[in-house]
Amino acid sequence: MGTTISSAALDNRQRKILFRCWHRGTREMDLVFGRFADNHIANLSESELDALEALMEFPDRDLFSWVSGEVLPPAEILTPLYAKIVAFTVQGN
Repeated sequence: MGTTISSAALDNRQRKILFRCWHRGTREMDLVFGRFADNHIANLSESELDALEALMEFPDRDLFSWVSGEVLPPAEILTPLYAKIVAFTVQGN
């Protein structure tokens, strides 16, 4: 499974981020970030893209425990973009 959107309309930065979202290292995080990116990458602001890139610097095991609600993330993670990702994931998308 991989991206379901064409990257033709995306700029270079959006394409790179979309690729990174689908190639995280663990299948669970590929699905969380990849599906989110498929649905939102074209409409994210520059600051949201910055936040997404920063979030993806964390190890998958930490991200998964935060997104799944198993562990409360550190305060620096609790951004509007993080909330958007969690809401999207909880909705079962």
